Amino acid sequence: MTLVNADFLRKIEKLDPEIKDVLYPMVEVLEKPHEESVTRIEFDDLKEIIKDLAIAQERTELRLEELAKAQERTEKRLEELIKVVKTLAEGQKQIREELGGLSTTVGYTLENEAYKKLPALLEKDFGIQIKQRLIRKYITDNKGKANEVNIFGHGVKHGKEVTIIGEAKAQLSNNKVDEFLRKKVKHLDGQFEEVFLVLVTHMITSPEVEEYAKNKGIVLYYSYDF
Repeated sequence: MTLVNADFLRKIEKLDPEIKDVLYPMVEVLEKPHEESVTRIEFDDLKEIIKDLAIAQERTELRLEELAKAQERTEKRLEELIKVVKTLAEGQKQIREELGGLSTTVGYTLENEAYKKLPALLEKDFGIQIKQRLIRKYITDNKGKANEVNIFGHGVKHGKEVTIIGEAKAQLSNNKVDEFLRKKVKHLDGQFEEVFLVLVTHMITSPEVEEYAKNKGIVLYYSYDF
């Protein structure tokens, strides 16, 4: 009669290899025919197996303890890393805010120069006479929302009134051109009879930006034109 059932053997299979190595000999002893008498030698062998099992269990517990300590060290290092990342993120946020403030300052400075210099340039290049000074102003758009226009004014070209709508960008790209049209110009559709679009910049990000702006109906001036 079999003393060790299949379920017990399946459980042994799931154990640590070292423990399995000492359990299987024990199973072999237990699996001997019941009518056979257990000799003193076999009994001693069984004791050795149990001793080996205890040692294997002790080693397993030791490894588990070491693993737990390693996990604790890993968690500690992760916490330290999270703090470092958080500090870096805060630093980057501060840098972005400072750069944003610097960009705004540069933009305002460029716009302030544009208010003074554009009237003469527009008259010389396009025959537009500015009726009043150019300003920065909030204009109610076609949805009833106040929309800031950075360079705004009215002029006369060949006896016909035109509205100047513009913006200053420290560095101008195709995306910035599209952003100007989308955020500033589009919202003012139908508000004025004729508009004259102008952008002022220190530099462009690539050679094609100038042609891109021209194709969109925008006049481009550089800060050195002033």
